[in-house]
Amino acid sequence: MTSHVWQIAGLLEDIDGRLHVDGNDAVTLAEKHGTPLFVFSEKRIRHNIDRLRKVQDVIGCPLKLCYAAKAMSTMGILRAVRDAGCDLEVNSGGELWKALQAGFTGEQINFNGNSKEVWELELAITKDIYAIQVDSLYELSLIEETAKRIGKRANVSLRLVPEIASDTHSGLQTALVTSKFGMMPDEAFAAFREHRDSPHLDICGIHLHVGSQNPDPIVYTQALEMLFAGLKRIFSETGTKLKHLNIGGGFPVDYLRGQSELDLRDENKQMLAANFEPATALDSAWHAIRESIGSENASQLFEDLTILLEPGRSIIADTAICLTTVRNAKQRPKPESEIQNPKSKIEKDHWLLTDAGFNILLSMETYKWYYHLISAERADEPHDFPYKLAGPLCDGGDVYFDHEGQNRLPEYRLLPRDINPGDVLALLNCGAYSLAQASQYNGRFLPPVMLIRENGEAELIRKRDDFKDLINNDL
Repeated sequence: MTSHVWQIAGLLEDIDGRLHVDGNDAVTLAEKHGTPLFVFSEKRIRHNIDRLRKVQDVIGCPLKLCYAAKAMSTMGILRAVRDAGCDLEVNSGGELWKALQAGFTGEQINFNGNSKEVWELELAITKDIYAIQVDSLYELSLIEETAKRIGKRANVSLRLVPEIASDTHSGLQTALVTSKFGMMPDEAFAAFREHRDSPHLDICGIHLHVGSQNPDPIVYTQALEMLFAGLKRIFSETGTKLKHLNIGGGFPVDYLRGQSELDLRDENKQMLAANFEPATALDSAWHAIRESIGSENASQLFEDLTILLEPGRSIIADTAICLTTVRNAKQRPKPESEIQNPKSKIEKDHWLLTDAGFNILLSMETYKWYYHLISAERADEPHDFPYKLAGPLCDGGDVYFDHEGQNRLPEYRLLPRDINPGDVLALLNCGAYSLAQASQYNGRFLPPVMLIRENGEAELIRKRDDFKDLINNDL
């Protein structure tokens, strides 16, 4: 067994020159089920959930861990998360319905989102979910009106705008006043005063989110400091002791895995290679909070308090690969500027066209997200030959590089020499926000999903679309 920087012991391994996932030959899976094909690992899902549970060991109160379903919500994945003992965060009535179908109880579910409809609120209130995260004062009044009409009390938590910046992608910034999420803190505190005696609302917590793929753990200290300041202010102004503080998710995944030589912007490298232990980050944050507690004798506020986390990417991203087949190959002259570059040793661009495009890997186009690429059937060979990679879509942006020339994705991908049509490649770390955002653009079938169970058996948990699926809802 050869060692590679992309390898994860027991999960992704080069065995006899071929990529294996939890002991399963990836090429054999591709031959049996076709490509594109997503392959997930149940063992890795459990590993990542256990890693996040270690936060419980460093905080002084109970932890409620809720997987963010938006990252990947195929029913088989939801059930695997449930079986691992993890709760759930949803962002729509559809995700809420799927969660209930997957076996989650109302007590296990948080409901986020900033454009909730009345039918979604009715479902959430009727099912007694743990908390509806309220995005605005208007939404709070809508929830109160809905709860009154159906004769039940709604559990709610108010989402604050913390104005905390991080060095992540601009599209993943959710904690600034310029983002679309949440209400201003003063609005939230006024709501506690005005609605504390409402028979239709149980305002039991406050919530914020510091964005996703944060490279610096300091944002979690800032977030907890703000939440605890809110906890104290609400108690002093209204006498209300909150039941929970929700710090959101956003913990990073190392997408580069040692690929430091990639020709990327430095800020992109820093973000994509971010990697720290959530328990360590929360431990530092918690110590800062504990110091303020001791000086102000506010420890009573932690009695019966629960801390909520809502991680998505850090649970599911590195549990999956996408297998894709090279369907076409061609050569073109290099641009004159590159030919004259003394570092350029190859006179022509070698293009590989695969069957995996941004219809199933949307972030590669919208966020210029990097997914490391290897040969699944020649994993042991040197990956040192540069190729231009592109997907199958009739769209100039369907490429594996930054077509806008902004150096946010590498211009070339390195693979073994003489890759040809029919060869199977693997995109790594693509479990989060890939199939969850997929479409049938260009009339392409959504791909199947395999889940490698804990016992090593490969199970089909989503079939490939067929022609009927392309027109199923057309009239």
